[in-house]
Amino acid sequence: MSKRIAVLHTSFVFVNVEPVFKNLFEELLPDVNVIDFVDSDVLAAVNRDGGINQSHIRRMVHLAQAAEDAGVDLIFSACSSLGPSIDVARKMVNIPIIKIDDAMTEKAVELASNIGVMATVPTTLPPTIDLLNQQAKIQDKTIQTKPYLCEGAWNVLMSGDRPRYDSMVLEGAKTLAPQVEIIVLAQASMSRLAPMLASETGMQVLSSPRLAVEYVRSLLDTL
Repeated sequence: MSKRIAVLHTSFVFVNVEPVFKNLFEELLPDVNVIDFVDSDVLAAVNRDGGINQSHIRRMVHLAQAAEDAGVDLIFSACSSLGPSIDVARKMVNIPIIKIDDAMTEKAVELASNIGVMATVPTTLPPTIDLLNQQAKIQDKTIQTKPYLCEGAWNVLMSGDRPRYDSMVLEGAKTLAPQVEIIVLAQASMSRLAPMLASETGMQVLSSPRLAVEYVRSLLDTL
């Protein structure tokens, strides 16, 4: 019997706009049954409220519990902004939950001490920086993080203007690159730009999707 995983989404971006995870699951986990659980408003609610509150946490816990009730072997949370809610959800379900940025932040700390963190949604910066700092403690390493927000780029992407979005993110990377040793993309929705950003800045640029799905694959092999 093939393994089953649940993917928790906090908007329809990875369903309707960026098929990055669909493509990666088909490539790396072709025999795994993937079930999507979507709360299409919770990320917007976090942005409206300026951060995570108990209501948002309850919504993510409910998604995780619904996934567990569906009989999946593992839960994968595809949203960086709601990362802190997953810490709560992990205590409420009895199956593994993987955060999208777990593998990426571990690798970033292994590779560099001065880490740039780019985002197009402000609420993704603190959770990603927190994960980097947690990894630094695990690895017994001192790091510095330099956040950079591409103001307005998310709304441009949601409007469907990819060329303008790409240009805004590239300009941000060019601004950040001279100040850091490596760049981390705090949102999976930015991942398709990683090769272009690396080429244009001459710097290593890490994105979460492939690293995350490879980690999911390795964990499924142990279950």
